[in-house]
Amino acid sequence: MADAALFEFLHTEMVAELGAHHSDPGPGGQKMSLSVLEGMGFRVGQALGERLPQETLAFREELDILKFLCRDLWVAVFQKQMDSLRTNHQGTYVLQDNSFPLLIRMASGLQYLEEAPKFLAFTCGLLRGTLCILGIKSLVTASVASLPTCKFQVVIQKT
Repeated sequence: MADAALFEFLHTEMVAELGAHHSDPGPGGQKMSLSVLEGMGFRVGQALGERLPQETLAFREELDILKFLCRDLWVAVFQKQMDSLRTNHQGTYVLQDNSFPLLIRMASGLQYLEEAPKFLAFTCGLLRGTLCILGIKSLVTASVASLPTCKFQVVIQKT
């Protein structure tokens, strides 16, 4: 429980600090801080991926890798499994978390909905970095329709 609280506090401070340093109120300033957060998450995802057991690296199917992310990786980072995984079987996957830990404290009001993307950028990078280490080049985006539920869309980029 302490690990989760420490991670949540660290993440909140990263978001706040980057928001303060890139305080340009225009879209360029926010894009810059989101890009930095996504980059941090990417590197952390790579580091997590490098520490995976060798049998994990032997996944051959994309779907198995995404299932691994929803179960094992999510539990390692957020102490819970992802709530659902959907696919169109054409390289697009939607991962849904109905009570995303980094959004739970914001769920008390609709006024926080516009702040949600700041709290998802790191996790998008985390997913993309882990996928990269597992041999999958991807584009990961996130969306929030109602707090604390969020969806991560993973689009596999064919090379």
